[in-house]
Amino acid sequence: MIDLLQLAAFNAAYADVIDSDALEQWPDFFTPQCNYKVTNAENQRDGLAAGLVWADSRDMLKDRVSALREANIYERQSYRHLLGIPLVVSSTETTAQARTPFMVARIMHTGETSVFATGVYLDRYAIHEGKLLLSERIAVCDSTVIDTLLALPL
Repeated sequence: MIDLLQLAAFNAAYADVIDSDALEQWPDFFTPQCNYKVTNAENQRDGLAAGLVWADSRDMLKDRVSALREANIYERQSYRHLLGIPLVVSSTETTAQARTPFMVARIMHTGETSVFATGVYLDRYAIHEGKLLLSERIAVCDSTVIDTLLALPL
């Protein structure tokens, strides 16, 4: 069975990659055919597919990182993730579903720090080639307002 400790360790490593600006490693947390979406609680509640970010493959996530590094222009910033304990909804030997609350602080190049996003990850995990990976992560933000470009992954 995929257990709570495995999911908590996975999430800690996931957040560390983003927070330490090792974004090129971020897509490696997902299966080749995955779903990654950032949306808000209102859209999720109403069953609306629209989101702020949407990708349906690891290759799309790699493209997003390339765009962040090479094409997009945005104010230099970093994130610090604070993650709650995953609530395991279901688990088998090869799959799991979990809900994990998150809070992300944004640190601007000036040193100003603010709460950027709060919400919950709705996750589906799968063992792929012997490794625990996300087959789906929906980051459901509590607020409908994002005050700046959502540059980095949540």
